[in-house]
Amino acid sequence: MAEENRVRIHNRLFFKLYLNYAVMLLVTAVMIGLIFVNLYKNFNMKNYTQQLKEQAENISDDMTNEFIITKNYDDFFSYYDIIENLGLDIWTISKPNAVSPMDERMQTTSFDEISNSYVYSKMVNGAFNGEPTNYNSNDIYEVPMIMVAVPVYGENLEIVGAVMLMSELKGQDDLVYDSLKLIIASSIVALSISFVILILFAKKLSVPISRMRVTALELAAGKFNSKTNIDRKDEIGDLAKTIDILSEKLLENDIQRKNLDQMRLDFFANVSHELRTPITVVRAYTETLMDGVVTDPEKVTQYYERMFSECKSMERLVGDLLILSKMQNPDFLIEKEPVNIVQVFEDIIRSANVIAEKKLIKIEVMKDDPVYMMLGDYDRLRQMFLVILDNAIKFSEANKSIHINIKKTDRIIISIRDEGIGIDPSEIPNIFDKFYKSSLRQNANGSGLGLAIAKQIALKHDGTIEVKSEPGIGTEFVFTFLVQEEFSSIFQ
Repeated sequence: MAEENRVRIHNRLFFKLYLNYAVMLLVTAVMIGLIFVNLYKNFNMKNYTQQLKEQAENISDDMTNEFIITKNYDDFFSYYDIIENLGLDIWTISKPNAVSPMDERMQTTSFDEISNSYVYSKMVNGAFNGEPTNYNSNDIYEVPMIMVAVPVYGENLEIVGAVMLMSELKGQDDLVYDSLKLIIASSIVALSISFVILILFAKKLSVPISRMRVTALELAAGKFNSKTNIDRKDEIGDLAKTIDILSEKLLENDIQRKNLDQMRLDFFANVSHELRTPITVVRAYTETLMDGVVTDPEKVTQYYERMFSECKSMERLVGDLLILSKMQNPDFLIEKEPVNIVQVFEDIIRSANVIAEKKLIKIEVMKDDPVYMMLGDYDRLRQMFLVILDNAIKFSEANKSIHINIKKTDRIIISIRDEGIGIDPSEIPNIFDKFYKSSLRQNANGSGLGLAIAKQIALKHDGTIEVKSEPGIGTEFVFTFLVQEEFSSIFQ
C-alpha cells in the first residue's frame, strides 16, 4: 500500500504550485523587463534627440548671427573645430537654389555629396523647406545613431543652408544590459523567497489533504469512526467537514446494517423456534401412529386432531409471515378504494362477538355519524382492527367491556380500549416487534406477528397507531387516518 500511494516528486502538490508560481514570476519579470527596456529606449532616444536638435538650432543661430550676417567667414572653421571636439559629427550644407546661398567657406559638405543617400537628402531637403527633421537608426553606422537637420537663415530670414548633426547614442546598450542583469538577479531572489513561502503555504495545504486521505483510506477499510478533526474556515475545511459527515453517515449505516443483520438472524431463529415445536409434535404423533403403538380408535382420533391443529398453526404462521413480508416491502402497494370504517367494525364485531360472548364481554361502539369514509383496502383494515379486538378480548377478564370510539376532526381517529390486565411500561416499545410475545399464558398459542402486521397495515394506509396502557386498568390502541371529505359528503 505504501508503494502504491507514494507520489512522485513531479506529481506532488508543492512541486506543481512552485512550478506554476515560478513560471508566472519569470513571465512577469520578462514582460516587465521588455516593457522597461522599450520605455527606456524610447524615452532616452526622444530626450537625446531633443537635446541634439536644440544644439543644432543653437549652432544655426550662431552661424547666422556670427558669420553670415557679419561676413566673418574666416573664423568659421575655428568654431567648427570646437564643435567637433565636443564629440559631434557636424555637416553644413549650402542651399543650391537660394537667392544668397551660404558662402562656400562655411560649407563642409555639398548637397551633391549627400544626394545619393535617401535619408540624408530627405533630411536636408526638409531643413531647406524650413522643417527641422530627425532620424534615428543603426542601419547606416551599425550603432545607434541620432541625426537632426535644421535650416540656417541668412539676411531677410532666407534659408541659405542647413546644419546636420549626427551623434552616437552611447551607454544605452550598457544600461539595458545592466537593467536586465538586475531583473534576473531580482527574479532569482524572488524565486528563493517564494520557495520558502510556498513551503509554508504548501504545508498548510498538504497536511490536511494528507489527513483527509488517511481518513478516506480508513473509511474504505471499514473504520467508520475515523474523523479528520480539521477545523478550518475555507474550502479545505468544508471538504474535511463533508468527510466527517460521510464518516458519521457510514457509521450510522454500519450500525443499522448490523442491527438489520441481527434482526434477520433473530427472525430466522424465531421462525425456526416457532416451527420446530409443531413439526416435532406432528412427527412424534406420526411416528407413533406408524409404529402402531396407539391402536385405540379414540386415541388415534385425538392424535389426528392434534396433528391437524398443529398444521393449522403452522399454516397460520406461514400466512402471517407472507403478509408481513409483503407489508414491509417498500414496493408493495395496497389497492385502495372508498371504505366506510363503521361498516368494517360492524363486520369484525359480528366475528368477535362469538368469542366475546363466551367470556361475557360486551363490545360497545360510540360514533357520531353512520359513515366515516377513507381510502383503503377493506380486507387489510378488517385484519388490522380484528388483531387489536382479538387481543382486547384475549387479555380481558369475564364481565368486562371493550370500548370502540370513532370520531372525526381534521382526521379520522379510532380508539379501541379494553379493561384488561394492561401492558407493562417496559414492554410497550417492543410489542410491535416481530415474534415478540410476553410471558403471559394468553400468549401461549400466539405467533407474535399480529401487532407487527397491524402496524404495517396502518403505515401502508398513511396512518399511525399509538398505545396507552396501565397495568390492571386496561390498554388503548389509537389509530389516526386522513379524512376523505369527498366520499363522506356522498353518504350524508
